[in-house]
Amino acid sequence: MDTSPVGIFDSGMGGASLLRDALELLPNENYIFYGDNANAPYGDRSEEEILALTSAAADLLVGHGVKALVLACNTATSASINVLRKKLEVPVVSIEPAIKPACERPGEGKVFMLATAATTKLARYKALQARMPDPDRVINVGISGIVARVERGEIGPGCFDDILDAYLEPYFGMTADAVVLGCTHYIFPAEAIELYFKEHFAGECRLYDGNRATVRQLGRVLARNGLLNPGGESRVEFFTSGDSAVFEPVFRQLLNTPIYVPERVSQDPKPEK
Repeated sequence: MDTSPVGIFDSGMGGASLLRDALELLPNENYIFYGDNANAPYGDRSEEEILALTSAAADLLVGHGVKALVLACNTATSASINVLRKKLEVPVVSIEPAIKPACERPGEGKVFMLATAATTKLARYKALQARMPDPDRVINVGISGIVARVERGEIGPGCFDDILDAYLEPYFGMTADAVVLGCTHYIFPAEAIELYFKEHFAGECRLYDGNRATVRQLGRVLARNGLLNPGGESRVEFFTSGDSAVFEPVFRQLLNTPIYVPERVSQDPKPEK
C-alpha cells in the first residue's frame, strides 16, 4: 500500500479534465495537481522553453513526494517526455493526441486534429502522424485562444465560435469523420466544438481524446511498480505558479463541471514506463 500522491502536471487548467477521469477510475489514489498558469499557454512557446518549464514543474512535484508523474499536457509531452523519463526516478505517464483510433475509424472523410500550435509542430507529434495508415487524412489545426478562455472558466456553447471561425473557415463543407481534441483544455468545450463541426461540416464529426486511456495506463503503471493505494478516499491538492487566489477557484469550477462527451472515444496507448 502506497498512499503517496500521484502528480498531475499541465501548463494550465486543461489537466483538470484528466484528473476528473482519474478520480473516477482510480478513486483510492491521492493527487497533487500543478498548473503552470504563470507561464501558460505553452502552445506559442519554443520547444526549448517548454522543456525547461516542464522539467522545473516535474522537479517541484517530485519534491512534494509524488510516486508517479502524469503529463496531462500534449504540448509538454511532445517536448519533454523522453528527457523526463531519463531524468526522473518515478514513473512518468504521458498523454498524446488520439489520432490513432480516429484514423482507424472507417470513412472517406478527414480527421481534424485540434491542438495548440506547438503540439502540431513538434517532432514527436509529426512522427506519430507519420505512422498513421494515411497521414494525409489528418488535418492539423493549431489554434490559439481556446486555452485562455478555458482558463477563465468559459466553456459553454457559442463561447468559441469566433476562434473556430478564424482557423476552420477554409475547411467548411468538408467531411469530418473524426475530431481529435489534442489539448486537454479542449475537452471542456467539447459540446461547443461538436456543435460547431456539425453545423459547418459533413460527416459524423466524432470526438476523440486520450484522457481515460492515459488514466488506465497510469493504473497499470502503478500496479506494475507496486504503487497502488488499495484503500482510502482521494485527496486533491492544488498548486499553481500563478496567483492561487485567482486560479484555484477556476480549477475547482472545472473539476466539478460536467463535461459533455456523448460519443467520446479514448485512445488505448502502448504500455509505458
